[in-house]
Amino acid sequence: MKDLFLKWLNRFLVFDVFLVIFGFFWFAIAVVGRSLGLDLGFDLWYKLWQPLFNPAIGILFLGAFVSWGVNKISERFKAN
Repeated sequence: MKDLFLKWLNRFLVFDVFLVIFGFFWFAIAVVGRSLGLDLGFDLWYKLWQPLFNPAIGILFLGAFVSWGVNKISERFKAN
C-alpha cells in the first residue's frame, strides 16, 4: 500500500514540477515582453497566479515533505 501511494505521489509531483517550471518560464517571458511593450500573456498569467501556480508551488513542497516523512517512518520500522 505504501509503495503504491508513493508511486502515485511521485507521479503527481513530477507533473506538478513541470507545471511550476512552465509557469516560471511563462512569467519570465511575459515580464520581458511587458518591458519591451509586447503582450505575451502577463495579464493572463497574473490571473492564473492565485488559483493555479501558487497552489502548485505549495503542493510541490507539501508533497516533498510527505514523501520524505513516509520514507523516514518506513526506515524506522525496518530498523526495528
